[in-house]
Amino acid sequence: MAENPYIVGGVVHHARLRRDTHKDLHVAAVVDHFDRLLGVESFPTTRQGYRQLLAWMRSFGDLRRIGIECSGSYGAGLLRFMQEAGVTVLDVIAPDRLDRRLRGKNDDFDAESAAHAAYAERRTVTPRSRDGMVESLRVLRVCRKTAIQARRIALQMIQTTIVCAPDKLRDPLRKMTRMQLIRTLAAWRPDLSAYREVDVAYRISLKFLARRYLELHDEIADLDKMIDAIVKDRTPELLERPCVGMNSAAQLLLTAGDNPGRLKSEASFAALCGVSPVPASSGKTTRHRLNRGGDRAANSALHIIAIGRLRTDART
Repeated sequence: MAENPYIVGGVVHHARLRRDTHKDLHVAAVVDHFDRLLGVESFPTTRQGYRQLLAWMRSFGDLRRIGIECSGSYGAGLLRFMQEAGVTVLDVIAPDRLDRRLRGKNDDFDAESAAHAAYAERRTVTPRSRDGMVESLRVLRVCRKTAIQARRIALQMIQTTIVCAPDKLRDPLRKMTRMQLIRTLAAWRPDLSAYREVDVAYRISLKFLARRYLELHDEIADLDKMIDAIVKDRTPELLERPCVGMNSAAQLLLTAGDNPGRLKSEASFAALCGVSPVPASSGKTTRHRLNRGGDRAANSALHIIAIGRLRTDART
C-alpha cells in the first residue's frame, strides 16, 4: 500500500431521453491510487447535485483530481463548482476507442474511462477557466454570430420576396442600394387590416422583414462595441501588431482562455491552433504534414493575419 493513498474521479454526461438535448445527469466513477474502480454513481446537474457528487467522491478518501468530459459545454457548471471547491480538474478530450471496441459503450463505461484517463493523465488537458473577461467575450461573440446569421437570412428573404412581388411594387425597388431599400421598406405604412389583398400582404411582409433586419443591424453594432472594449482592455498590445484585426484578436483570446498559463510554450499554442507541423516520416523519408487538428477558428484567424502580413509586412 502507498503511504498516502488517494482517489481520482471521472465524470461524463447522460440524457434520460435520446432526443433530449438537455443533459440532466452527471455519471461519475472513482478509482483508487492503484487505478482500481471503487464505484460508479449518477447525480443531477444542479448545484445540490454537484455537492452530492463531490461528497460522494470524497467519501472514498483524499480526492487528488477529477477528469470531466465536455467541460466547455455540459460540464461547464460542474467545472466551475469543482474549481471553486479547490479540486484539480482535467478536461478529458476524447474517449478511449480501443476500450470501447473491446467493452462496448454505456455511461458507466465512459465514466470509468474518464477516471482512468485522469489517473494516468492521458487524453487530458488543463481546461480553460470560464469565470473571467474572456468568458464574457465568448458569450457576446456567440450572440453576435447568431445575429449575423439571422440578419443574412432576413436579407435573403427580402430579396426573394421582391423577386416574386407584383410589378408595381418591384419596379421602384430595383435600383436602390441595400440600406436605401431596407430603410424604404421599414418606413412603409401598409393597412394591416387589408392583409387579405396580395399587394398589401407583400407590403406587410417586406416591412416586417426590413424592421427585423434593422433591429439585428443595431444589435450587432452594440455587440461590436462591447467586444471591442473587452479586446482593447485585455490585449491592447496584440492589436498594435501588423494586420491583427479585432475579430482575429478576439478569436485568439478565446482560444487562449482566461488562464493562458496552461499553455506551456509557443509550440503548445501552435498545436492548439493546428498550425504546428506533424511528423510523417518513414524509413529514410523525413517529412512533415499539415496539422488538421486544433481549434479551427483560431487556425482561420492566424491564416487571415498571415495573408494580410504577406501583403503589407516586408519581414513576412
